[in-house]
Amino acid sequence: MNEGAPRTSRWALWLPLAVFGLFVALVLYGLLRPASRDIPSTMIGKPLPAFDLPAAQPDRPGLAQANMATGKPRLLNIFASWCIPCAAEAPQLGELARLGVEIDGIAIRDHREDLAAFLARYGNPYARIGADDVSAVQLAMGSSGVPETFVIDGKGTIRYQHIGDIRADQIPMILQKLQEAGQ
Repeated sequence: MNEGAPRTSRWALWLPLAVFGLFVALVLYGLLRPASRDIPSTMIGKPLPAFDLPAAQPDRPGLAQANMATGKPRLLNIFASWCIPCAAEAPQLGELARLGVEIDGIAIRDHREDLAAFLARYGNPYARIGADDVSAVQLAMGSSGVPETFVIDGKGTIRYQHIGDIRADQIPMILQKLQEAGQ
């Protein structure tokens, strides 16, 4: 009668070890094969939503959807003076502007004085800057944070969405996306 009891106790001893081994295997699998960091945009290939934003700064005009359909690809950068990664990407935007890229900006939930100080400190590569005080345009474009940069083709269609700050080694990729948008 007692012959069955030792088998049950043997399984009871090995079961926690097997569960732990399975857990370790899953963790190692996750570490060796991390998930993709690409976030697919649902706005790629769609026209910009209709908008007409007032000027965020007195020395630059505001920004409207119509300004983006000029026949030439351009960048649309969503940023804010309070955004630390926006300051980190400022040199890259300046370099893109020096290379002849047309860049427009949308300032998110910002104060005129803070924005002026930010642009004076980090440079102003923008042809136009619209003030999106309630993030309505930002959200309509499918943007969830700052900074984000969109490649817009000459017809006003979104061709690429770059989430996060543009790094120096990403400038060639941004230039390639602009070139593709112009074809």
